[in-house]
Amino acid sequence: MLLAIDAGNTNVVFALVDDGEIRARWRIATDPRRTADEYVVWLKELLELEGLGREAVTAVIIGTVVPRALHNLSVLATKYFGVEPLVAGQGKAEWPIALDVDEPQNVGADRALNAIAGHANHKGDLILIDFGTATTFDVVDFSGAYKGGIIAPGLNLSLDALVGAAAKLPRIAIEAPEDISVIGRTTTSQMLTGVYWGYVAMIEGLVARLKAEIGRPVTVIATGGLASLFERHGKLFDAVEPDLTIQGLSLLYKQVAAH
Repeated sequence: MLLAIDAGNTNVVFALVDDGEIRARWRIATDPRRTADEYVVWLKELLELEGLGREAVTAVIIGTVVPRALHNLSVLATKYFGVEPLVAGQGKAEWPIALDVDEPQNVGADRALNAIAGHANHKGDLILIDFGTATTFDVVDFSGAYKGGIIAPGLNLSLDALVGAAAKLPRIAIEAPEDISVIGRTTTSQMLTGVYWGYVAMIEGLVARLKAEIGRPVTVIATGGLASLFERHGKLFDAVEPDLTIQGLSLLYKQVAAH
């Protein structure tokens, strides 16, 4: 069974993939100082809840945008699972798609993996929106080439900055408003309106500009933990696929294993 590890700036997601199907997924806060020993104690308990032992993991692939986290995750694979991990974008696991941008070496692993999975799942040109620490908009053309995109502050990051800089503003939970009114009647409702509808307006505006620049029919795919939040009050996306990055890791592993 494949253990696919997606190390992001906020969370590390571990997913057990069995013949292309995600059997289980777990997440833990990203901390580059966390050792392989700490990871395995946590993972061992979760594997046992699935009725599995460490021997069930026969391969590991890692995708990371946190370089300092890679060493301990690699040690986890070699020391506790007895396998040499593949690292997305490196060595045998070089990107199988064209990174048609000015600085291909700086494309985040998560964005390349999303492009791989998005192209595998959908035909034609794509806009992939990933709601993570940052909110990214990625353009993938009909051939599967990554053409570039947009990086914007993530929803939680924006809210943290607002609360941190304004002494009297309270910390609020991010949720879809109960109605579509943009006239808040309380401080909390005004903050929620600004964060939520501000993001909706950003998504609508940037997607419209991207579509106009692409000039061909485009499918808009959303991924990341907060993607479904924006579906309540409108049809912003053609599909929501929360596990796009993990799917990309699984597909990349499959391609490497086939050679």
